[in-house]
Amino acid sequence: MADLQDEPHSVGVGAEDLPAPAGPETKASALDRAAALLSVHPVADGCNTLVWTLRQSPYHDIDTPDAGVDTDIPRLRAGGVGAQFWSLLVPPAAGRPVEDEAGDRVVSDTLEQIDAALGLVRRYPDSLRLALSADDMADARNRGRIASFLGPVPGRALAGSLGALRAFHALGVRVLAPAGAPWARETLTAFGHEVVQEANRLAVLLDLAGCEPPVAAQIAGASKAPVIISNTAAAALTPHPGNVPDEVLRAVREANGVAMVAFDTARTGDSLHAVADHLDHVRAVAGPEGVGLGAAFGTEPPVLRPTGLTDPSGYPRLIAELLDRGWPETDLALLTWGNAQRVIRDAEFLARRASC
Repeated sequence: MADLQDEPHSVGVGAEDLPAPAGPETKASALDRAAALLSVHPVADGCNTLVWTLRQSPYHDIDTPDAGVDTDIPRLRAGGVGAQFWSLLVPPAAGRPVEDEAGDRVVSDTLEQIDAALGLVRRYPDSLRLALSADDMADARNRGRIASFLGPVPGRALAGSLGALRAFHALGVRVLAPAGAPWARETLTAFGHEVVQEANRLAVLLDLAGCEPPVAAQIAGASKAPVIISNTAAAALTPHPGNVPDEVLRAVREANGVAMVAFDTARTGDSLHAVADHLDHVRAVAGPEGVGLGAAFGTEPPVLRPTGLTDPSGYPRLIAELLDRGWPETDLALLTWGNAQRVIRDAEFLARRASC
């Protein structure tokens, strides 16, 4: 698998790749170590909804800081973000359940989202680079760009057609969210199993965010490739519809997947320390190789964010907090970059093997 290596800057997590350990720490030294680690292993953030926000407020220029939205290039860079999954989901119409959205409207909205995301990447070529693979992810980082993955798109947008999944893949989509699709509501249907198989063949990641726990476990068990949960938190700490119980975290671990923790007061509590508690829990249940970051930034005020994590520039403070809690730097390198890259690489390896 040498073709997927990450040189010249390795994202391997051997001790030789990491900053030298410091002595007894102050908060300042933890921040210094966090910055040093992020310079080698930047954040691969699993969820940002900026594409939808910019469609509603197209006047935003993300090359400059703007108080009207929580994501821009300066704050992504200040936070050490090296890869970003741009969510292509569209919020349901006010007062109307997701499943009631007309199929043709979901498809057209998804195509508009894809078009807007590609336009965003084209508009900022010095900062963003479209990524279709693990190689692209490493190459973007090594060129000083933020690797930009498209997805997830909603499973409902397939409209019962595997051809639609292949078409989305051809447009650059690399993540699919089954939640709300008729084939993944109460159980994974026969067509749902076909979707899982085709997603595996195409190296499209399956994002279990929002799935009912039994269905999430079914999909994780049916997929031969790792699955992700692009934005979630631990239901054991904060009961919330968007958070996952431990049985789902264990299913993600069995599938060699990654559960990415969001920064949302309602889901994780109102402080950086509370978010760190959720990361501790997910790491304990899903394992060091099963935890990631999916902040779900990209919104306009007044979304409530935990103190210290109101925008992407807060990532170094979070890493410093985890250092203070005794997280090994090898585990932090997995959290920020290694786990996200691994699931992409493993999905690609499976797809290549299946095509032989």
